[in-house]
Amino acid sequence: MAAHSSTDNITEETFLIKYKQKSDEVRDMISKVEQDHQSLVLIDTIQRLGLGYLFQDEIEAILQHQFLATKSAIYDRDLYKASLRFRLLRQQGYHVRPDDFGEFKEDNDGLIKFKDCLIGDTKGLMELHEASHLSMEGEDILHEAAEFSSRHLNAKFASLNDDDEEAKIVIKDCLLYPQHKSLPQFKAKNFLDNLNGDSEWEILLQELANLEFSLVESSHKDEILQVVKWWKGLGLSKELKSSRDQPLKWHMWSMAILYEPTWSKHRTLLTKPISLVYAVDDIFDLYGTMDQLTLFTEAVIRWDISAAENLPNYMKICFAAIYDTTYEICSVVFQEYGWNPIETLRKVWGGLFNAFLVEAKWFTSGELPKAEVYLENGIVSSGVPMVLSHLFFLMGSGLTKETEILLNDSQGITYSVAKILRLLDDLGTAQDEHQEGYDGSYVECYMKGKHVHSIEAAHEHVMTMVSDTWENLNKQCLCSTRSFSHSLRKACLNAARMVPTMYNYDKNHRLPLLEQHIKSMLTDTEFTSSILE
Repeated sequence: MAAHSSTDNITEETFLIKYKQKSDEVRDMISKVEQDHQSLVLIDTIQRLGLGYLFQDEIEAILQHQFLATKSAIYDRDLYKASLRFRLLRQQGYHVRPDDFGEFKEDNDGLIKFKDCLIGDTKGLMELHEASHLSMEGEDILHEAAEFSSRHLNAKFASLNDDDEEAKIVIKDCLLYPQHKSLPQFKAKNFLDNLNGDSEWEILLQELANLEFSLVESSHKDEILQVVKWWKGLGLSKELKSSRDQPLKWHMWSMAILYEPTWSKHRTLLTKPISLVYAVDDIFDLYGTMDQLTLFTEAVIRWDISAAENLPNYMKICFAAIYDTTYEICSVVFQEYGWNPIETLRKVWGGLFNAFLVEAKWFTSGELPKAEVYLENGIVSSGVPMVLSHLFFLMGSGLTKETEILLNDSQGITYSVAKILRLLDDLGTAQDEHQEGYDGSYVECYMKGKHVHSIEAAHEHVMTMVSDTWENLNKQCLCSTRSFSHSLRKACLNAARMVPTMYNYDKNHRLPLLEQHIKSMLTDTEFTSSILE
């Protein structure tokens, strides 16, 4: 794989030497930074540029020092500093409590609330808002922080005039796309463009970030070409004329979930089951009869290719692709880690098909289930548990009794990510430009079952559920000692972070945020246009 767009081997070698040199300079710079607030600002900048994975040990050393210092330190009376420290420590997995934010509250006529003097501290309010998104169940002070910061940031935004456009952009970005629930690789280019470069360390990070973007873009272009070639080679898009044909969009899932360049091969492999989920979804929504779908499901559950012999050609092609892809992934897992996950992957594919079939029966009969029953099945039919099971093995995890329980835990990580996807997908604000089938929604089941007549009230209910699920996901990913590896937890968080981008349709049934991210990561417009054609 080339290190950048040039095919000149000498140039490639020079590029890699420069890349290593800049990485070493940054590493040396981090080791010399004072262990004070400036070290936290440095870590935040590195992570916002998407470079955090390069300096994990150095970042951990600084945060461990900060964590030990906070245990004996007096409360930090600077809102920005206290909020930044809390966010960086908690997202690293340190058990920090939000109680220290009580120092920023006061008794106002018997009501304990955040101090009015904080209202003018826009920088502090933004960082407090960022910190509030790492809340967990029962942390009322962070709920209050979220309400307080968002209310006054919105007021500040409304008070700014057109001359303050830059400040308005920064505040709006903080409110709409908080760091913890956003993907740094999608925001990194814009952050880099707005980095002043006023200090020596900022200039050094800018230089490394530019090299990193070149390296990552080259890798992504190679992967996309492989994915497109594989997808077109299946022939499904020719058989399913009305179905979605978006390999670049599907690969964006893998690019979001597994960002580091070392996962290139695994990204390409992961995109295959992701693509096939979309294909199967369209088959159930747009093409198959109930009899055909039932036979299709039974064949997959039995993992019997011959059982699909009498089914339509597109079903046979789809099953063959699922079958071949699963064994391809199993082969890679066995070669790299020494175990064969075929039994588990067969089972999760069967579970996905069964969930699709259950939905097909509901919508064919016209009888919608209770909202809770719909959601329980919809979590499986989202495809997330199936995809994350593949990810689990591709990242080197082995199946034990404990990890099998974790994979199937209805309150666990994989199901929390799936619940967020299902709920946001089902908000129904717009429909995919290529998806014409009807497959119901949680909102519809909820409104009918609970006799709710206001769509706004239903949407508010769903967003509360999403917020609660995020709190559970935070607990599972950031503080749980009985959980998956750090790398897998991070990948699952990235999957949840990607969900709003994939379902934020505009009135033209397009995904402007996704398109913006594609342009920021693939600056070669000619290449991108050729893939999208």
